[in-house]
Amino acid sequence: MRVATESIVNSLINQVSTLSAQMNTLENQATTGLSVQSPSDDPAAMQTTLDDLNGQATQQQYASNVSTLQSQANSVYSVLQQLQTITSQAGAIATEAGSATNSQTDLSDYASQVTALIQEAAQLVNSKDPATGQYLFGGTTSNTQPYTVATDANGNVTAVTYNGNSSVNQSQIAAGTTISVTVPGANNTGSGPQGLITDSRAGADLFNHLIALQNDLASGNTTAVTGTDTQNLQNDENNMTYQVANNGNVQTRLETAASFASSQSTAYAKGVSNASSADVVQTMVQLNQTQNAYTAALESTTRIMQLSMVDFLG
Repeated sequence: MRVATESIVNSLINQVSTLSAQMNTLENQATTGLSVQSPSDDPAAMQTTLDDLNGQATQQQYASNVSTLQSQANSVYSVLQQLQTITSQAGAIATEAGSATNSQTDLSDYASQVTALIQEAAQLVNSKDPATGQYLFGGTTSNTQPYTVATDANGNVTAVTYNGNSSVNQSQIAAGTTISVTVPGANNTGSGPQGLITDSRAGADLFNHLIALQNDLASGNTTAVTGTDTQNLQNDENNMTYQVANNGNVQTRLETAASFASSQSTAYAKGVSNASSADVVQTMVQLNQTQNAYTAALESTTRIMQLSMVDFLG
């Protein structure tokens, strides 16, 4: 009789232990809202959850990349707008200076204006990205000032030297998709990204063309101004128009990538919720049932142990 009673007690104790574990699980589910908290709960659901979480993290990284690139693209655009104004002003000076009514004093004044435009343009192309502190127009040598200006004793610009390269850094904005928002200052290789200041394909060489205009104006060579200089500056202006348009295309791509990353991240988050979220109502019903069963089993165990003790004493 005692052996049978002991077996029943052990069985009830095991049942109490099992019910206690179930209550803990259900209480955690009710508290966290998650039905899957360890691989043993539901291996397939756990794997799906982990895959979705990894996917969500990847999309969030893409979104972060896009946000950084959008900031850089805006900085580049600001410089491009100002450079476009400079090329337009230089072209207007060349046109005005070609008039036969201009005296040498007038031409010298125009030359001084061009010198100022060169200095202003040099400051612009040495701009840094406010967020990273890196130069925007030096190619991949983004830690070195892209341009160096040399002047003579009279303050006239004699040369503007490019210290960068023709490559650009690429950043990933989606699976298998990279993009660059920066522009190399010069590219005479005939391939790759078009140079901002100098590019053999576009016939652009803004600083050298401006220096030539400055010198032709100072020397009174209006034939060169109206002929060679005017055409060269038109090439520079066309190149700047291309750069502005290209920046616009890049920003459109970034907006599309940002929207896609956001929608994908939301989809992955929904997948995580569907795979691991607990049905709160059902969980509370199960918890209540388990608590009742636990209480009943505990009471039964207590009564049988009391009877067993009476038998033992008897």
